[in-house]
Amino acid sequence: MPVRRTGLLGLLLAVLSAAAFGTAGVFATGLQDAGWSAGAAVTTRMGLAALALIVPAVIQLRGRWRLLRSNAGTVLAFGSLAVALPQLAYFSAVARLSVGVALLLEYSAVLLVVLWTWARLGQRPGAVTGAGVVVAVGGLVLVLDVARGARIDPVGLGWGLLAALGLATYFVLSARTQDALPPLVSAWAGLTVGALVLGAAALVGLVPWRATTVDVDFAGRSTSWLVPVLGLALLAAAFAYATGIAAVRRLGSRLSSFVGLSEVLFAVAAAWLALGQQPGPVQLVGGVVVLVGIVLVRLGERPAREPTVAVDPVQAGVPGR
Repeated sequence: MPVRRTGLLGLLLAVLSAAAFGTAGVFATGLQDAGWSAGAAVTTRMGLAALALIVPAVIQLRGRWRLLRSNAGTVLAFGSLAVALPQLAYFSAVARLSVGVALLLEYSAVLLVVLWTWARLGQRPGAVTGAGVVVAVGGLVLVLDVARGARIDPVGLGWGLLAALGLATYFVLSARTQDALPPLVSAWAGLTVGALVLGAAALVGLVPWRATTVDVDFAGRSTSWLVPVLGLALLAAAFAYATGIAAVRRLGSRLSSFVGLSEVLFAVAAAWLALGQQPGPVQLVGGVVVLVGIVLVRLGERPAREPTVAVDPVQAGVPGR
């Protein structure tokens, strides 16, 4: 019974995290329409989220600062490879590819996670899990409506694959439990490193930086620019990362990555409610198919939890979300 309760809590946390991540597009759209660059929005999002988590992280550490020192390498890998890389790579991909293609490439991370858990942990996917993989990815193609207005560019494809590597590393490194930092502390430390990395990239001109303080059009109303900025930072970053890491610790990287596909469904729903972008019949069918795929992956998972493995991202060669 305790294991079952832990699994249910993990699923709840994973869904809450996906829902929170799914609001990012709505908040970012208002800022970008007001003149913000993607780099400025993402870096501000991470920096404010890190500031918001300082006090909860310190409380959760309870003076165990040695944990930060002993996990310094993992924190740097997580912040740069699992937080900063996928966001920088995704927005770079969107500049050259259609949004649907860029998202499909990024979420191909679920396939990388399956291959990683098979090669590194010996968790060969069974028939039910394999069917869930095919069904979930097929549903994702329908939700993103990739065929409509598809735009392909070789450089954009490279950025999209880098985004997938970064997202896969988010799930792999988040699943590490041996001597690991508490979830809130991991989220705070990773966001801090991610903000510093993207801030440095902006300083050298790698990431374009434009920000304004004019009112923005959000959910059909003119409102202060602080509303979407705080939404991005507190809901779509601080809350999303903290609950997401806690979920991966309970569910393991493979199942968590597939539950994470529901982020796309929440993003479509948020765009419908806030921006009036009503999904078409194909997208609705695709949403149901994605959910069926997630259920199949859940049914195909072994009862035992993912083995605890201290992952050295340098030695293992994993990309680290």
